[in-house]
Amino acid sequence: MSEAYNFSDPQGLYFTTSCVVDWIDLFTRPAYKEIIVDSLKHCQTNKGLNIHAWCLMPSHLHMIVSAKEGASLSGCFRDFKKFTNLEIIDTMEHRINESRKEWLLERFSSNAEPLQRITNYKVWQDGNQPKWLKTNEFIKQKLDYIHDNPVVEGIVDEPEHYLYSSARDYYAGKKGLIDIDFLY
Repeated sequence: MSEAYNFSDPQGLYFTTSCVVDWIDLFTRPAYKEIIVDSLKHCQTNKGLNIHAWCLMPSHLHMIVSAKEGASLSGCFRDFKKFTNLEIIDTMEHRINESRKEWLLERFSSNAEPLQRITNYKVWQDGNQPKWLKTNEFIKQKLDYIHDNPVVEGIVDEPEHYLYSSARDYYAGKKGLIDIDFLY
């Protein structure tokens, strides 16, 4: 695996992007968003994940993260994606009335088909596109990018109005859905 696509410094600070296969707008239903939020909280409590900033968009998740001493970002992301993949499919099949169910399951199935390691459905694209944040300028650029994403996409007028983001923690002084380890 190329160094550009892994976590080369175990104690480093990284900007990551996790994308749904085919860039499908999956996270339009509250049930799927709750799975992501609950899973991120679990990773913080049980897997050593520090979340410094985050934003869940309809087709992807941006974060600035680091690992607690002895924790593995690679392992955390692997477990997060595996668990949320299963939970999303189970929710789609058994817990909510999903109008796009057949189409979504077909897309997730066709993305899993060529892979021996996946038997049924693949929700997430491979990789997290980690970018090692080595300078304050790069950190600020990525922090602004994450929080401005819902504004650029026309979802909200102000970053702090978007519930599924750490912008309210940073800009409005309000407690967001996930505990944040502030960058400054």
